[in-house]
Amino acid sequence: MTPIARIILATCGAATLAGCATVAADTDYRQAALDLIRQDFRSAGPATVERIAAQDESQQLCSQYPSARPPEVSARIEAAQLAAVKPPADGKYLGKWQEGEKIAQNGRGMQSSDAIGAVNGGNCYACHQITKKEISFGNIGPSLYQYGKLRGNSDEILKYTWNKLYNAQAYNACSTMPRFGHNGVLTEAQLKDVMALLLDPASPVNQ
Repeated sequence: MTPIARIILATCGAATLAGCATVAADTDYRQAALDLIRQDFRSAGPATVERIAAQDESQQLCSQYPSARPPEVSARIEAAQLAAVKPPADGKYLGKWQEGEKIAQNGRGMQSSDAIGAVNGGNCYACHQITKKEISFGNIGPSLYQYGKLRGNSDEILKYTWNKLYNAQAYNACSTMPRFGHNGVLTEAQLKDVMALLLDPASPVNQ
């Protein structure tokens, strides 16, 4: 579930609590909030009600433990998410860094105004510094400038980087980073292009 969806659920839950002081103590407020979402929200384009309301096991556990969580719960989430990662079908991890830069700059996708099946962007600069030339970037995530230059491109780094892009929760339970591959936000070809942006020696990331 996206951070926005979590906020919606939390807000709806709080509203339910505030507006129903006489409701039974054993009321399932989470379910009540989900029912409100399904009742009042309407699907439009790729922004469907089910995409907002449906939660897999990982999301359910992250909602149950929104801040601190027992180590065994984090380990359970990470193990399950890592097991769900799909490696490139052809075994090749790197695409074209030029296309990866376009994806990193593109923040559009998965909104009600988008056509179903439209190509999404990664919006990577919203959270990370990536190239030296770009002056507008977020700092929610760590700087990725010189990512490949500092780490190299060993098989281990290739696999780690792919897994992180495909599903960040494989290494950080309840990470706010989108699960780009797991949720189909980016295609396999797009993931390869972002991989090249991070790891290709010729990429501006590594200059």
